[in-house]
Amino acid sequence: MKLKFLALSMALSSSVLISACNSNDDTTSAPQRGEWSVPSNQSSNPSAINSWYNAGVDAVASAKSAWQAETSSALSNGQGHAKNIILFVGDGMGMSTVTAARILEGQMLNPEGGEEHKLSFENFPFTGLAKTYNTDAQTPDSAGTMTAMMSGVKSFAGGISIADTASRGDCASANGKELITALDLAKMAGMKAGIVSTARLTHATPAATYAKLPERNWENDTQVAAGCVDIAKQMIDYSVGGGIDVMLGGGWRNFASSEHGGRRLDQDLTEAWLAANPSGSYVNNRDQFITVDPNSSDKLLGLFNSSHMDYEADRVKYGEDSEPSLAEMTEKAIEMMQSNEQGFFLMVEAGRIDHAHHGGNAQRALKDALALSDAVAKADQLTNDEDTLIIVTADHSHVFTIAGYPRRGNPILGLVENQDGSLQMAGDDKPYTTVGYTNGPGAANTFVNGERVSLNSTTVQALDFQQQASVPMSSETHAGEDVPVYAKGPASSLVRGTMEQNEIFHIMNFAGNLMTRADAMQ
Repeated sequence: MKLKFLALSMALSSSVLISACNSNDDTTSAPQRGEWSVPSNQSSNPSAINSWYNAGVDAVASAKSAWQAETSSALSNGQGHAKNIILFVGDGMGMSTVTAARILEGQMLNPEGGEEHKLSFENFPFTGLAKTYNTDAQTPDSAGTMTAMMSGVKSFAGGISIADTASRGDCASANGKELITALDLAKMAGMKAGIVSTARLTHATPAATYAKLPERNWENDTQVAAGCVDIAKQMIDYSVGGGIDVMLGGGWRNFASSEHGGRRLDQDLTEAWLAANPSGSYVNNRDQFITVDPNSSDKLLGLFNSSHMDYEADRVKYGEDSEPSLAEMTEKAIEMMQSNEQGFFLMVEAGRIDHAHHGGNAQRALKDALALSDAVAKADQLTNDEDTLIIVTADHSHVFTIAGYPRRGNPILGLVENQDGSLQMAGDDKPYTTVGYTNGPGAANTFVNGERVSLNSTTVQALDFQQQASVPMSSETHAGEDVPVYAKGPASSLVRGTMEQNEIFHIMNFAGNLMTRADAMQ
């Protein structure tokens, strides 16, 4: 049997090699090396084999060069060579989200393609996988996962930079269990630090960079238990190294007093921040944001929505002047901090990928993933690979799937089509979408009287469409599989294989020599 298989493999290999070497096709000129062409008839066009084969050769050569440049450089591997560290977190951006977003953007550029496209960070030279479980949860939450990335310690679901020996919601149990974060170390080391998010700045992911609390939901003083300080106040009162330099996102209701339309009963924290930072700038709309001059403001606080910022699809729909984009906020944050001789630490979160998935709404989730890709591209453009480590990852995944057997070029948000363009039918003789969810609110509209609702191409590609789901739930859930990690810059070659999620902190610490530098400054 093995001999027959070997003989068949050799025969197939010989056939491919002969076809690949055939340059006598008079109907189509051979593509250039590395050209990702898509011939109309790949099955009978030998040039198509040349194109993919040569593109693969070039891709491996490029990857080898990047690996050699990183691993052979004493400076790149040397501890502390990263002057700047930028951590991008796509909240809920699992592998299926990356794949679907890549195809969507590719199809926006070329309706006939999509699959061959790459998002900005997919061009980074080093990639790994992170295991996302919390110490008490197989499928995690954002508080525990971000605590792992920021502190180097895995902890429990719902806890904000608190060791897992504490109990969720118990202030007394958390005393003395506070964890030092990468942002803390950066400020101790004389670096500037910023947080950018499209979610509320008091939400779990951004909060884990600066706050220490046994309950992620204690965002303002009306929610927090006695004996603990709420997340918003911890952000404004943060004093390590002179405080956080840039804070941009949503959630002004947790900072503003009730008399100013907010939820606080104790004081208006925006007024308190302005009083403590007379040379800083506080903005709450895009027009004010754009006018901020990094040369005249030493700190920047921007709160652009009462709760979370708009989804990217809605931000554009409402008018691009309604709120700054994630890329614009990233750019401003870097401009505010890049002149510091000791460098900077920046965390950027695309927080609403997660929220759209919870709502069973793939289109909004994917467009927020594309907004993250734009922000990464902007950061990459504004920084230098020699002194800036950029890591792009997710805190967890979602039960979001890409299924069926759609033809290549099939609209990623559309119904599944066969190679001839006809609709594929499920076992109930009705069409189905390429992307969907295992559970979530879409299930409520999936079945009527025990039968699955029929779909049409116009309906499924509408912005508000909720993909069909199998298990009915008011909110779609997270998933437990590993998430991708992409990296470039000093020590980026340490991102490889399958890692525990808390190793991301240790890579950032090694790259920036954060602990040693922080200790030397004390």
